[in-house]
Amino acid sequence: MAPAIAAHALTRTFEGFTAVDHIDLAVEPGQFFGFLGPNGAGKSTTIKMLTGLLAPTSGSIQILGQDLFYNPVEVKRLIGVVPEGMALFGKLTAREYLLFVGRMYGLDKATAAARSEELLEFMGLADQGKKLIADYSHGMGKKLALAAAVIHGPKVLFLDEPFEGVDAIAANTLKTMLQSMIARGATIFLTSHVLEIVERLCSHIAIINRGHIVANGSLDELRAGVQARLSPGVEGDAHARLTLEQIFLNVVGNEAGAAQPEQELTWLS
Repeated sequence: MAPAIAAHALTRTFEGFTAVDHIDLAVEPGQFFGFLGPNGAGKSTTIKMLTGLLAPTSGSIQILGQDLFYNPVEVKRLIGVVPEGMALFGKLTAREYLLFVGRMYGLDKATAAARSEELLEFMGLADQGKKLIADYSHGMGKKLALAAAVIHGPKVLFLDEPFEGVDAIAANTLKTMLQSMIARGATIFLTSHVLEIVERLCSHIAIINRGHIVANGSLDELRAGVQARLSPGVEGDAHARLTLEQIFLNVVGNEAGAAQPEQELTWLS
């Protein structure tokens, strides 16, 4: 079976600066895949290339066996995207926006309308369906963006910081939907700085730093690899004690070089 997402030698440069440098990725169907990195590491640039929002400088991308360069429309029918910044139409109501997105994906009017109502109810937005999106809170906008991304039943879902600025109740609603999609065989590609959520949801993780993939594998594989480096010769379940935050800091810290000395703000001491 072809990978749900496959990228080979994917590269993007901006006026001489290489934001993403010849990375290889393979995400299997049905995986909940976390894509992590510090600020400026190349996460958003990568997800924009994988979803066709940004052309790569070089390299190739396949989604469910379809080449994104040669078959962009076919690929975009298969995916859903919650991009950085959400890109909602503020002058529409939520109901109008979902109906518009559903029709753009080729749903007939009755199906788009029915799914819009179901999504508004599920997201707790049914009583806000007539309000202009411009008047929505940030968290409400996030829920609406996810509703729009899944209205056509995508096989692959890309999420760029979906939990940023979202309260605990909204975050729980989003997580419930995402886990339901995974249970039904969808593939999810998630970037987030909220490592606790990534650790709870994702089965496989890649870490990017300075445009390079510096770690890639299941969470257990990453734990074992870091533990082996920290404590050579230690066997058994010792690696299970490491959190994703500890793994991330160890991997990115090693990539960056020696640990930085602790600094203090003199006026706060």
